[in-house]
Amino acid sequence: MAVTIKEVAALAGVSPSTVSRTCKNNPSISDETKDRVRKAMAALGYEPNFQASNLASQNSRTIGIILPVSAREAYENSFYLETIRGISQFCNQRQYFNTIITGQTGDEVLQAVRTMTRSGQVDGFIVLYSKQGDPVTEFLYSEGLLYALIGKAYQFANQTVYIDNDNLLAGQEAAEYLYRLGHRRIAYLGSDSSLMFSADRQAGYQTVLLRHGLPVNPEYCVEISSLLKDFSGKIRQLLALPQRPTAVLVSDDILALALERVCLETGLSIPRDLSIISFNNSLLARLSVPQLTSIDVNSFQLGIEAASQVINHIENPNLMATKIIVPHHLIERESCCQAADPLPSGAGHEAAAP
Repeated sequence: MAVTIKEVAALAGVSPSTVSRTCKNNPSISDETKDRVRKAMAALGYEPNFQASNLASQNSRTIGIILPVSAREAYENSFYLETIRGISQFCNQRQYFNTIITGQTGDEVLQAVRTMTRSGQVDGFIVLYSKQGDPVTEFLYSEGLLYALIGKAYQFANQTVYIDNDNLLAGQEAAEYLYRLGHRRIAYLGSDSSLMFSADRQAGYQTVLLRHGLPVNPEYCVEISSLLKDFSGKIRQLLALPQRPTAVLVSDDILALALERVCLETGLSIPRDLSIISFNNSLLARLSVPQLTSIDVNSFQLGIEAASQVINHIENPNLMATKIIVPHHLIERESCCQAADPLPSGAGHEAAAP
């Protein structure tokens, strides 16, 4: 089995990016560190991929934008479209090109990234998601390639450039908003919890429940991995509970529209029977009936910051990994109202029981 750049880095006591820069004889790396890395390479019999090592020196001025694995949904999600718009605008200003990398499977995306890396077609990557156990980011890190995440780094956090919202805080603020409206039976409807943004928003929601002495009811936490599958069954099950929630915090506007559809089909009125607060403040939030109260995560700005960081690190390879937090804000609309039967704080245990 071939020796990896990650193994060389471990033996030399440096990061994979330092090994990569040593292979390029980058002047930002000290002679002492270069000597230590080269001795580790010799000891392990590591042979660098010079096509990959020449990635930056070829000056392609191109950024690879990696979308999450999806047969269809990612390409219809306005969050990704707005983020890509921000990336493209900043790249245009700095005279960089960008190229989209997509695929229906993880292997397909990974193979595309490998091919672009070996051919020296890109100078760095922007990964539009952060997911637990993602093979693409593991490959980028292990090869010492420059990349930035949009989302909090799940692993290699100290060596990873990432741009994110404070999704934990945003989840707390959304849940507190519903609590102040008198809601005590508050549910969470989210994307796959392996995605960092959804996991953090759910954790923020749970923090508020515990803060106010309300139980974290597993039946009130629903994950929808794909809208291409039977999402309505899970939502109908939530809304049919003996103690039906009076409000739902939803991880994005697309899921919130799916929830609105099921409410319409089952005769529930929004917001009279069910208040809904969601995330992204997309065009869908403004076109829905009623219009959705939503947390604006400034996806356009996330894209601008990601492009800025990647280009800065391309042009200044000795920069340390940067972490940028983009602020969010609440947009109030018609999908939330005062609870019809608010309970006093601490009285939610009985009401929230299944």
